[in-house]
Amino acid sequence: MLRENGKVITMEETQQALSTADRTRKLLDLYEFGVATSIAEVVPGESGTSVTGLPKEASVGTKRFSDFDLAGNAFVVTGGARGLGLALAEALVEAGGKVYCLDRLPEPDQEWQRAQQRVVPEWGGTLEYKQLDVNNTAELNRLMEEIASENGGIQGVIAAAGIQQLTPAIDYTAEDVNKMIQTNYTAAFMTAQAAARMMLKYKSRGSICLVASMSGSVANKGLFSSAYNSSKAALIQLARNLAMEWSSVKANGEGGIRVNCLSPGHIVTPMVLKNFEEVPGLRETWSQENMMGRLAETSEFKGAGLFLMSNASTFMTGSNLVIDGGHTAW
Repeated sequence: MLRENGKVITMEETQQALSTADRTRKLLDLYEFGVATSIAEVVPGESGTSVTGLPKEASVGTKRFSDFDLAGNAFVVTGGARGLGLALAEALVEAGGKVYCLDRLPEPDQEWQRAQQRVVPEWGGTLEYKQLDVNNTAELNRLMEEIASENGGIQGVIAAAGIQQLTPAIDYTAEDVNKMIQTNYTAAFMTAQAAARMMLKYKSRGSICLVASMSGSVANKGLFSSAYNSSKAALIQLARNLAMEWSSVKANGEGGIRVNCLSPGHIVTPMVLKNFEEVPGLRETWSQENMMGRLAETSEFKGAGLFLMSNASTFMTGSNLVIDGGHTAW
C-alpha cells in the first residue's frame, strides 16, 4: 500500500491512477502533434464526460495519420516511367498502395527500375509497369478494366503523361497544335473518363488528379510554349467540370468521385532539362522567378500526390493545387 496526502491507497488504486495518467499523457501528445482529432474519452468522468469535458463517445484513431494509409487500394499513374509521374507513384507505394505506372516506353528505364528497388515490401505497397501510349484510347480502357478487375476497383488515378514543344507561335502548324492538345488534354480527358467508368462500376468513390502546371495560369518567361500552356489551362477547367458531374453521390451509390488538378512550378525533370539545352540561360532565368530562388525537385510533390489520392482530401474537388515556390504569387 502507498500513502497520498496521509491517506492509505491500495496498489490497485495506484495502478489505475497511473494507467489513467499514462493514457492522458499519450493522448495529449497525439493531439499536440495533430495525430488525434479529439482528446475525449481519456478519463471517465462522473457525469458521462471525460476530464476534458468532452463526450466519452469521442475517440482517437488507433493508427497515426490513418487518412493517408493506402493499403489494399489500387492506383494508376500515366506518365509514370520517370520524372514527376514516377515521384507521385512512389509516394503512393510508400503509403501502401498497389501502383501501376503506365507509359509509352516499351520497357521502363533505369530511373523506374531504381524506384522499384526502393520499394519496401513490409510497407505493403507495390510498383508495376505497363506499356501504354495514352493516345490509344481503346488500349487505355482495356488496361483500366484489367486493373480494376484484378483489384476489385481502382481507388485513384493520376494523369501525368504529357509532352512539350518549343516553337514560336508564328511558326506553329495545325499538326503541331493538334498533337500537343491530343496528348496533354484529350488523352488526359480519356484517362479520367476510363478511370471514372471503373469507379462508377465498382462504386469506389475514388480520386482523379490531372497534372496541369502553373503554366496553365501564366506565361513562361523566355519559353515559346503557347500550345503547351494552353493545353494545361484546359486541364484546369476540365477538372472543374468533371468534378461537377461526378462528385455527388447518387441514390444508387454511384458517384463520389473527386477530380482535382495539381499545378507544379518549374521542376527539374527530363523534359525541363531538354528545355534548358534548347534555350541558353533559361535555367538561371527560371531559378530567379519564384520567391524561393530555386527550381523544385520531383520529390517535393510526393506529399501533394498522396494527399490528393488519400482520404485526407475527401472534401476537396474541382480545385487546382498550385505548388510553385511562390512564382504566381507576385
